[in-house]
Amino acid sequence: MDKEALRDLHRAHVASLSQRTAEVLRKGGLDAVVLHAGTPLKRTLADDQYWPLRPTPHFQHWAPLAEPGSAVIVEAGKKPKLVWLVSTSYWEKPAPPESDYFLGSFDVVEVRDPKEIKDHLPAGRVAFVGDDLEAAAALGIDRSRVNAAPFVAALDQLRVRKTPYEVACLAEANRRAAKGHEELRRLFAAGDHAELDLHLAYLGATRQDDAETPYKNIVALDAHAATLHHISYEKQARPSQSFLVDAGASFAGYGSDVTRTWVKGGGEAASRFAELVALTDAMQQRLCAGAEVGMHYEALHDESHRQVGGILRQLGIVKTSAEEADKKGITRAFYPHGLGHALGLQTHDVGCAELKPRAENPFLRNTTVISEGQVFTIEPGIYFIEALLAPVRNGPQARDVDWKLVDALAPLGGVRIEDDVVVQSRGVRNLTREVLRDGGGRA
Repeated sequence: MDKEALRDLHRAHVASLSQRTAEVLRKGGLDAVVLHAGTPLKRTLADDQYWPLRPTPHFQHWAPLAEPGSAVIVEAGKKPKLVWLVSTSYWEKPAPPESDYFLGSFDVVEVRDPKEIKDHLPAGRVAFVGDDLEAAAALGIDRSRVNAAPFVAALDQLRVRKTPYEVACLAEANRRAAKGHEELRRLFAAGDHAELDLHLAYLGATRQDDAETPYKNIVALDAHAATLHHISYEKQARPSQSFLVDAGASFAGYGSDVTRTWVKGGGEAASRFAELVALTDAMQQRLCAGAEVGMHYEALHDESHRQVGGILRQLGIVKTSAEEADKKGITRAFYPHGLGHALGLQTHDVGCAELKPRAENPFLRNTTVISEGQVFTIEPGIYFIEALLAPVRNGPQARDVDWKLVDALAPLGGVRIEDDVVVQSRGVRNLTREVLRDGGGRA
Protein backbone atom coordinates (compact mmCIF):
# COMPACT_ATOMS: atom_id res chain seq x y z
CA MET A 1 0.00 0.00 0.00
CA ASP A 2 1.07 3.59 -0.58
CA LYS A 3 2.96 4.80 2.51
CA GLU A 4 1.75 8.41 2.32
CA ALA A 5 -1.87 7.37 1.96
CA LEU A 6 -1.54 5.00 4.93
CA ARG A 7 0.12 7.76 6.97
CA ASP A 8 -2.79 10.14 6.34
CA LEU A 9 -5.39 7.45 7.03
CA HIS A 10 -3.65 6.46 10.25
CA ARG A 11 -3.42 10.03 11.52
CA ALA A 12 -7.15 10.50 10.94
CA HIS A 13 -7.78 7.12 12.62
CA VAL A 14 -5.77 8.09 15.71
CA ALA A 15 -7.41 11.53 15.87
CA SER A 16 -10.85 9.91 15.86
CA LEU A 17 -9.77 7.25 18.32
CA SER A 18 -8.27 9.87 20.65
CA GLN A 19 -11.51 11.81 20.74
CA ARG A 20 -13.66 8.76 21.37
CA THR A 21 -11.29 7.32 23.98
CA ALA A 22 -11.27 10.64 25.83
CA GLU A 23 -15.03 10.32 26.19
CA VAL A 24 -14.67 6.77 27.54
CA LEU A 25 -12.10 8.03 30.05
CA ARG A 26 -14.38 10.88 31.11
CA LYS A 27 -17.33 8.56 31.68
CA GLY A 28 -15.12 6.22 33.69
CA GLY A 29 -13.71 8.99 35.87
CA LEU A 30 -10.21 8.35 34.53
CA ASP A 31 -7.41 10.61 33.36
CA ALA A 32 -5.43 8.24 31.14
CA VAL A 33 -5.01 4.63 30.05
CA VAL A 34 -1.94 2.49 29.39
CA LEU A 35 -2.53 0.09 26.52
CA HIS A 36 0.16 -2.56 26.88
CA ALA A 37 1.42 -4.64 23.95
CA GLY A 38 1.96 -7.75 26.05
CA THR A 39 4.90 -10.11 26.50
CA PRO A 40 5.64 -13.48 24.86
CA LEU A 41 4.29 -16.54 26.63
CA LYS A 42 6.38 -19.63 27.37
CA ARG A 43 5.48 -22.70 25.32
CA THR A 44 5.92 -24.79 28.48
CA LEU A 45 7.27 -24.15 31.96
CA ALA A 46 9.94 -26.79 31.35
CA ASP A 47 12.07 -24.82 28.88
CA ASP A 48 12.90 -21.33 27.62
CA GLN A 49 11.01 -21.35 24.33
CA TYR A 50 8.37 -18.69 23.81
CA TRP A 51 5.42 -18.27 21.49
CA PRO A 52 5.70 -15.34 19.08
CA LEU A 53 3.95 -12.31 20.52
CA ARG A 54 0.33 -11.69 19.59
CA PRO A 55 0.03 -8.03 20.64
CA THR A 56 -2.92 -7.00 22.75
CA PRO A 57 -5.64 -5.91 20.28
CA HIS A 58 -6.33 -2.75 22.26
CA PHE A 59 -2.69 -1.77 21.75
CA GLN A 60 -2.75 -2.63 18.04
CA HIS A 61 -5.91 -0.57 17.60
CA TRP A 62 -3.48 2.34 17.84
CA ALA A 63 -0.10 1.05 16.66
CA PRO A 64 0.77 -1.74 14.17
CA LEU A 65 3.75 -2.78 16.26
CA ALA A 66 4.64 -6.20 17.67
CA GLU A 67 7.37 -5.09 20.08
CA PRO A 68 6.93 -6.86 23.46
CA GLY A 69 6.58 -4.64 26.50
CA SER A 70 5.75 -1.48 24.58
CA ALA A 71 2.76 0.68 25.44
CA VAL A 72 0.51 3.42 24.12
CA ILE A 73 -0.43 5.98 26.75
CA VAL A 74 -3.61 7.91 26.02
CA GLU A 75 -4.36 11.02 28.04
CA ALA A 76 -7.42 13.13 27.29
CA GLY A 77 -6.59 16.28 25.36
CA LYS A 78 -3.00 15.31 24.56
CA LYS A 79 -1.23 13.62 21.68
CA PRO A 80 -0.98 9.89 22.45
CA LYS A 81 2.44 8.65 23.47
CA LEU A 82 4.04 5.50 22.07
CA VAL A 83 6.58 4.14 24.54
CA TRP A 84 8.61 1.76 22.39
CA LEU A 85 10.55 -0.82 24.40
CA VAL A 86 13.47 -1.55 22.08
CA SER A 87 14.61 -5.17 22.31
CA THR A 88 18.19 -5.70 23.48
CA SER A 89 18.01 -9.51 23.52
CA TYR A 90 20.60 -11.42 21.52
CA TRP A 91 18.55 -14.65 21.72
CA GLU A 92 15.49 -13.50 19.81
CA LYS A 93 14.51 -10.25 18.15
CA PRO A 94 10.98 -9.26 17.08
CA ALA A 95 10.34 -8.61 13.42
CA PRO A 96 10.31 -4.88 12.66
CA PRO A 97 7.09 -3.26 11.40
CA GLU A 98 6.61 -3.34 7.63
CA SER A 99 6.62 0.46 7.53
CA ASP A 100 7.03 3.43 9.85
CA TYR A 101 3.99 5.31 8.48
CA PHE A 102 2.34 5.32 11.92
CA LEU A 103 5.08 7.00 13.92
CA GLY A 104 3.98 10.57 13.18
CA SER A 105 0.66 9.93 14.93
CA PHE A 106 2.43 9.73 18.31
CA ASP A 107 4.92 11.30 20.59
CA VAL A 108 7.44 8.46 20.38
CA VAL A 109 9.75 7.63 23.26
CA GLU A 110 12.25 4.78 23.01
CA VAL A 111 13.16 2.95 26.22
CA ARG A 112 15.36 -0.07 26.90
CA ASP A 113 14.08 -1.07 30.31
CA PRO A 114 10.40 -1.78 31.11
CA LYS A 115 10.81 0.17 34.34
CA GLU A 116 11.31 3.35 32.30
CA ILE A 117 7.68 3.27 31.14
CA LYS A 118 6.69 4.42 34.64
CA ASP A 119 8.59 7.67 34.05
CA HIS A 120 6.09 8.57 31.32
CA LEU A 121 2.86 7.95 33.23
CA PRO A 122 0.69 11.03 33.66
CA ALA A 123 -0.64 12.06 37.02
CA GLY A 124 -4.13 11.14 38.15
CA ARG A 125 -6.27 8.04 37.80
CA VAL A 126 -4.64 5.81 35.19
CA ALA A 127 -6.15 2.59 33.86
CA PHE A 128 -4.31 -0.38 32.38
CA VAL A 129 -5.43 -2.70 29.59
CA GLY A 130 -3.29 -5.67 28.62
CA ASP A 131 -2.41 -9.29 29.31
CA ASP A 132 0.75 -8.66 31.34
CA LEU A 133 -0.49 -8.20 34.88
CA GLU A 134 3.07 -8.07 36.22
CA ALA A 135 3.71 -5.02 34.03
CA ALA A 136 0.61 -3.34 35.49
CA ALA A 137 1.83 -4.03 39.02
CA ALA A 138 5.31 -2.70 38.19
CA LEU A 139 3.74 0.54 37.00
CA GLY A 140 1.94 0.88 40.34
CA ILE A 141 -1.52 0.99 38.79
CA ASP A 142 -4.33 0.21 41.21
CA ARG A 143 -5.70 -3.31 40.61
CA SER A 144 -9.25 -1.98 40.39
CA ARG A 145 -8.23 -0.09 37.25
CA VAL A 146 -6.48 -3.06 35.57
CA ASN A 147 -8.64 -4.58 32.83
CA ALA A 148 -11.80 -3.32 34.51
CA ALA A 149 -14.62 -5.06 32.64
CA PRO A 150 -16.89 -2.02 32.06
CA PHE A 151 -13.95 0.04 30.79
CA VAL A 152 -12.68 -2.71 28.47
CA ALA A 153 -16.21 -3.24 27.15
CA ALA A 154 -16.44 0.47 26.35
CA LEU A 155 -13.13 0.28 24.45
CA ASP A 156 -14.44 -2.78 22.61
CA GLN A 157 -17.35 -0.74 21.32
CA LEU A 158 -14.88 1.63 19.67
CA ARG A 159 -13.88 -1.29 17.44
CA VAL A 160 -17.36 -2.16 16.15
CA ARG A 161 -17.39 0.41 13.32
CA LYS A 162 -14.16 0.59 11.38
CA THR A 163 -12.41 3.78 10.30
CA PRO A 164 -11.21 4.23 6.70
CA TYR A 165 -7.71 3.29 7.89
CA GLU A 166 -8.99 -0.01 9.29
CA VAL A 167 -10.92 -0.78 6.11
CA ALA A 168 -7.76 -0.14 4.09
CA CYS A 169 -5.85 -2.60 6.29
CA LEU A 170 -8.56 -5.23 5.92
CA ALA A 171 -8.62 -4.71 2.16
CA GLU A 172 -4.86 -5.28 2.03
CA ALA A 173 -5.22 -8.41 4.16
CA ASN A 174 -7.78 -9.71 1.64
CA ARG A 175 -5.47 -8.91 -1.27
CA ARG A 176 -2.70 -10.96 0.34
CA ALA A 177 -5.03 -13.85 1.14
CA ALA A 178 -6.24 -13.95 -2.47
CA LYS A 179 -2.75 -14.89 -3.63
CA GLY A 180 -2.81 -17.94 -1.38
CA HIS A 181 -6.28 -19.04 -2.43
CA GLU A 182 -5.46 -18.69 -6.11
CA GLU A 183 -2.28 -20.74 -5.67
CA LEU A 184 -4.08 -23.53 -3.81
CA ARG A 185 -6.81 -23.69 -6.42
CA ARG A 186 -4.13 -24.08 -9.09
CA LEU A 187 -2.32 -26.82 -7.17
CA PHE A 188 -5.53 -28.73 -6.43
CA ALA A 189 -6.55 -28.65 -10.08
CA ALA A 190 -3.10 -29.74 -11.24
CA GLY A 191 -2.78 -32.94 -9.22
CA ASP A 192 -2.79 -34.63 -5.86
CA HIS A 193 -1.12 -32.99 -2.87
CA ALA A 194 -0.95 -33.62 0.86
CA GLU A 195 -2.84 -31.17 3.07
CA LEU A 196 0.42 -30.22 4.76
CA ASP A 197 1.96 -29.34 1.39
CA LEU A 198 -1.05 -27.19 0.52
CA HIS A 199 -0.81 -25.41 3.87
CA LEU A 200 2.87 -24.67 3.31
CA ALA A 201 2.18 -23.51 -0.25
CA TYR A 202 -0.40 -21.06 1.11
CA LEU A 203 2.14 -19.59 3.52
CA GLY A 204 4.63 -19.23 0.69
CA ALA A 205 2.15 -17.53 -1.62
CA THR A 206 1.04 -15.06 1.05
CA ARG A 207 4.60 -14.44 2.33
CA GLN A 208 3.71 -15.03 5.98
CA ASP A 209 4.93 -17.39 8.63
CA ASP A 210 2.47 -19.67 10.42
CA ALA A 211 2.54 -17.44 13.51
CA GLU A 212 1.66 -14.38 11.42
CA THR A 213 -1.59 -15.79 10.04
CA PRO A 214 -4.73 -14.44 11.70
CA TYR A 215 -5.73 -18.02 12.57
CA LYS A 216 -4.50 -21.54 11.84
CA ASN A 217 -5.23 -22.35 8.21
CA ILE A 218 -8.06 -24.84 7.66
CA VAL A 219 -6.94 -27.06 4.78
CA ALA A 220 -9.36 -29.94 4.25
CA LEU A 221 -9.56 -32.52 1.47
CA ASP A 222 -12.69 -34.62 0.94
CA ALA A 223 -14.36 -35.84 4.16
CA HIS A 224 -12.06 -33.67 6.30
CA ALA A 225 -14.17 -30.66 5.25
CA ALA A 226 -16.87 -32.04 7.55
CA THR A 227 -14.62 -31.05 10.47
CA LEU A 228 -15.29 -27.34 10.60
CA HIS A 229 -11.84 -26.43 11.94
CA HIS A 230 -9.70 -29.16 10.36
CA ILE A 231 -6.05 -28.40 11.15
CA SER A 232 -4.65 -31.93 11.59
CA TYR A 233 -3.16 -31.98 8.13
CA GLU A 234 -2.58 -35.25 6.32
CA LYS A 235 1.08 -35.55 5.36
CA GLN A 236 0.70 -37.97 2.45
CA ALA A 237 -0.79 -37.08 -0.93
CA ARG A 238 -3.77 -39.09 -2.11
CA PRO A 239 -6.40 -38.75 -4.82
CA SER A 240 -9.12 -36.31 -3.79
CA GLN A 241 -12.24 -34.77 -5.31
CA SER A 242 -13.13 -31.88 -2.98
CA PHE A 243 -11.06 -29.22 -1.26
CA LEU A 244 -12.08 -26.63 1.34
CA VAL A 245 -9.58 -23.95 2.35
CA ASP A 246 -10.42 -21.42 5.07
CA ALA A 247 -7.39 -19.14 5.39
CA GLY A 248 -6.58 -15.46 5.73
CA ALA A 249 -3.66 -13.10 5.86
CA SER A 250 -2.59 -10.23 8.11
CA PHE A 251 -1.66 -6.60 7.59
CA ALA A 252 -0.89 -4.11 10.38
CA GLY A 253 -2.59 -6.40 12.88
CA TYR A 254 -5.81 -6.73 10.86
CA GLY A 255 -6.72 -10.13 9.44
CA SER A 256 -8.83 -11.39 6.57
CA ASP A 257 -10.95 -14.54 6.80
CA VAL A 258 -11.73 -16.20 3.46
CA THR A 259 -13.12 -19.62 2.55
CA ARG A 260 -13.42 -21.32 -0.82
CA THR A 261 -14.48 -24.84 -1.83
CA TRP A 262 -13.37 -26.61 -5.01
CA VAL A 263 -14.27 -29.88 -6.70
CA LYS A 264 -12.69 -31.89 -9.48
CA GLY A 265 -13.09 -35.26 -11.16
CA GLY A 266 -15.94 -37.05 -12.82
CA GLY A 267 -18.76 -39.24 -11.65
CA GLU A 268 -22.20 -38.57 -10.30
CA ALA A 269 -21.13 -37.61 -6.78
CA ALA A 270 -18.59 -35.03 -7.98
CA SER A 271 -21.12 -33.54 -10.39
CA ARG A 272 -23.78 -33.22 -7.71
CA PHE A 273 -21.26 -31.77 -5.27
CA ALA A 274 -20.16 -29.21 -7.87
CA GLU A 275 -23.82 -28.20 -8.18
CA LEU A 276 -23.99 -27.88 -4.40
CA VAL A 277 -20.94 -25.58 -4.41
CA ALA A 278 -22.41 -23.43 -7.20
CA LEU A 279 -25.74 -23.07 -5.41
CA THR A 280 -24.04 -22.23 -2.11
CA ASP A 281 -21.91 -19.60 -3.83
CA ALA A 282 -24.98 -17.99 -5.41
CA MET A 283 -26.76 -17.99 -2.05
CA GLN A 284 -23.75 -16.47 -0.34
CA GLN A 285 -23.70 -13.59 -2.81
CA ARG A 286 -27.42 -12.97 -2.28
CA LEU A 287 -26.86 -12.84 1.47
CA CYS A 288 -23.97 -10.40 1.06
CA ALA A 289 -26.15 -8.15 -1.08
CA GLY A 290 -28.98 -8.42 1.45
CA ALA A 291 -27.03 -6.96 4.37
CA GLU A 292 -28.44 -3.48 5.08
CA VAL A 293 -28.08 -0.77 7.69
CA GLY A 294 -30.80 -1.23 10.32
CA MET A 295 -31.23 -4.98 9.75
CA HIS A 296 -30.66 -7.41 12.60
CA TYR A 297 -27.75 -9.66 11.69
CA GLU A 298 -29.65 -12.57 13.24
CA ALA A 299 -32.44 -11.97 10.72
CA LEU A 300 -29.89 -12.40 7.93
CA HIS A 301 -28.76 -15.62 9.60
CA ASP A 302 -32.39 -16.81 9.69
CA GLU A 303 -32.72 -16.03 5.99
CA SER A 304 -29.62 -18.11 5.31
CA HIS A 305 -31.36 -21.15 6.84
CA ARG A 306 -34.39 -20.66 4.62
CA GLN A 307 -32.11 -20.48 1.60
CA VAL A 308 -30.14 -23.55 2.70
CA GLY A 309 -33.48 -25.34 2.90
CA GLY A 310 -34.15 -24.29 -0.68
CA ILE A 311 -30.79 -25.66 -1.86
CA LEU A 312 -31.33 -28.97 -0.07
CA ARG A 313 -34.77 -29.21 -1.68
CA GLN A 314 -33.48 -28.27 -5.14
CA LEU A 315 -30.78 -30.95 -5.01
CA GLY A 316 -33.21 -33.54 -3.71
CA ILE A 317 -31.38 -33.99 -0.43
CA VAL A 318 -34.57 -33.16 1.45
CA LYS A 319 -37.98 -34.18 0.22
CA THR A 320 -39.97 -31.59 2.15
CA SER A 321 -40.31 -27.89 1.34
CA ALA A 322 -37.56 -25.40 2.16
CA GLU A 323 -39.81 -23.84 4.80
CA GLU A 324 -40.48 -27.19 6.46
CA ALA A 325 -36.79 -28.13 6.40
CA ASP A 326 -36.05 -24.91 8.29
CA LYS A 327 -39.01 -25.18 10.64
CA LYS A 328 -38.26 -28.79 11.59
CA GLY A 329 -34.61 -28.02 12.25
CA ILE A 330 -33.33 -30.23 9.45
CA THR A 331 -31.23 -27.40 8.00
CA ARG A 332 -29.32 -27.14 11.29
CA ALA A 333 -28.07 -30.70 10.88
CA PHE A 334 -26.48 -29.67 7.57
CA TYR A 335 -25.55 -26.09 8.56
CA PRO A 336 -24.70 -25.97 12.29
CA HIS A 337 -22.70 -22.74 12.66
CA GLY A 338 -23.55 -19.05 12.52
CA LEU A 339 -23.67 -17.05 9.30
CA GLY A 340 -20.62 -15.00 10.27
CA HIS A 341 -18.87 -12.79 12.78
CA ALA A 342 -17.30 -9.37 13.22
CA LEU A 343 -13.82 -9.04 11.75
CA GLY A 344 -10.91 -6.78 12.51
CA LEU A 345 -7.94 -7.03 14.88
CA GLN A 346 -9.32 -10.39 15.96
CA THR A 347 -10.74 -13.02 13.62
CA HIS A 348 -13.83 -13.09 15.80
CA ASP A 349 -13.75 -9.40 16.64
CA VAL A 350 -15.31 -7.85 19.72
CA GLY A 351 -18.34 -5.68 20.35
CA CYS A 352 -20.92 -7.42 18.15
CA ALA A 353 -22.07 -10.24 20.42
CA GLU A 354 -23.29 -8.40 23.50
CA LEU A 355 -26.80 -9.82 23.05
CA LYS A 356 -27.41 -13.55 23.25
CA PRO A 357 -28.76 -15.16 20.08
CA ARG A 358 -31.96 -17.18 20.19
CA ALA A 359 -31.63 -20.73 21.52
CA GLU A 360 -31.73 -22.28 18.05
CA ASN A 361 -28.72 -20.14 17.00
CA PRO A 362 -26.21 -20.96 19.76
CA PHE A 363 -23.10 -20.41 17.63
CA LEU A 364 -24.04 -17.06 16.10
CA ARG A 365 -21.25 -14.58 16.90
CA ASN A 366 -22.90 -11.40 15.61
CA THR A 367 -26.19 -10.28 17.15
CA THR A 368 -26.04 -6.56 16.42
CA VAL A 369 -28.30 -4.31 14.44
CA ILE A 370 -26.18 -3.77 11.33
CA SER A 371 -24.71 -0.27 11.17
CA GLU A 372 -22.56 1.65 8.72
CA GLY A 373 -18.86 0.92 9.14
CA GLN A 374 -19.23 -2.61 10.46
CA VAL A 375 -17.02 -5.28 8.92
CA PHE A 376 -18.10 -8.89 9.16
CA THR A 377 -17.97 -12.22 7.38
CA ILE A 378 -20.78 -13.97 5.56
CA GLU A 379 -20.03 -17.68 5.40
CA PRO A 380 -22.93 -20.11 4.93
CA GLY A 381 -22.06 -23.78 4.63
CA ILE A 382 -23.62 -27.17 3.96
CA TYR A 383 -21.88 -30.24 5.40
CA PHE A 384 -22.32 -33.97 5.83
CA ILE A 385 -21.44 -34.49 9.50
CA GLU A 386 -22.65 -37.87 10.67
CA ALA A 387 -22.74 -36.88 14.36
CA LEU A 388 -25.31 -34.18 13.48
CA LEU A 389 -27.15 -36.19 10.82
CA ALA A 390 -27.59 -39.31 12.99
CA PRO A 391 -30.41 -37.83 15.15
CA VAL A 392 -32.31 -36.92 11.97
CA ARG A 393 -31.53 -40.29 10.36
CA ASN A 394 -32.89 -42.08 13.40
CA GLY A 395 -35.73 -39.67 14.23
CA PRO A 396 -39.19 -38.73 12.98
CA GLN A 397 -37.76 -36.54 10.17
CA ALA A 398 -35.85 -39.47 8.64
CA ARG A 399 -38.38 -39.82 5.83
CA ASP A 400 -37.79 -36.19 4.80
CA VAL A 401 -34.19 -36.89 3.71
CA ASP A 402 -32.77 -38.86 0.77
CA TRP A 403 -30.16 -40.79 2.72
CA LYS A 404 -28.82 -42.55 -0.35
CA LEU A 405 -27.84 -39.16 -1.80
CA VAL A 406 -26.47 -37.99 1.55
CA ASP A 407 -24.26 -41.06 1.79
CA ALA A 408 -23.03 -40.52 -1.77
CA LEU A 409 -22.00 -36.92 -1.04
CA ALA A 410 -20.64 -37.48 2.48
CA PRO A 411 -17.14 -38.56 1.31
CA LEU A 412 -16.72 -35.04 -0.13
CA GLY A 413 -17.19 -33.48 3.31
CA GLY A 414 -18.97 -30.21 2.77
CA VAL A 415 -18.90 -26.72 1.32
CA ARG A 416 -18.38 -23.27 2.82
CA ILE A 417 -18.02 -19.93 1.00
CA GLU A 418 -16.86 -16.90 3.00
CA ASP A 419 -16.30 -13.25 2.11
CA ASP A 420 -15.38 -10.19 4.20
CA VAL A 421 -17.75 -7.25 3.72
CA VAL A 422 -17.88 -3.60 4.83
CA VAL A 423 -21.31 -2.10 5.46
CA GLN A 424 -21.82 1.21 3.67
CA SER A 425 -24.73 3.64 3.73
CA ARG A 426 -26.09 1.89 0.67
CA GLY A 427 -25.25 -1.76 0.39
CA VAL A 428 -21.94 -3.42 1.16
CA ARG A 429 -18.42 -3.36 -0.19
CA ASN A 430 -17.15 -6.90 -0.63
CA LEU A 431 -13.43 -6.80 0.14
CA THR A 432 -12.96 -10.43 -0.86
CA ARG A 433 -14.68 -10.39 -4.25
CA GLU A 434 -12.68 -7.31 -5.20
CA VAL A 435 -9.59 -9.50 -5.32
CA LEU A 436 -10.96 -13.05 -5.56
CA ARG A 437 -13.95 -12.89 -7.85
CA ASP A 438 -14.67 -16.62 -8.09
CA GLY A 439 -16.46 -18.10 -5.08
CA GLY A 440 -15.53 -21.72 -5.72
CA GLY A 441 -16.74 -24.60 -7.84
CA ARG A 442 -14.92 -26.63 -10.45
CA ALA A 443 -11.16 -26.33 -9.97
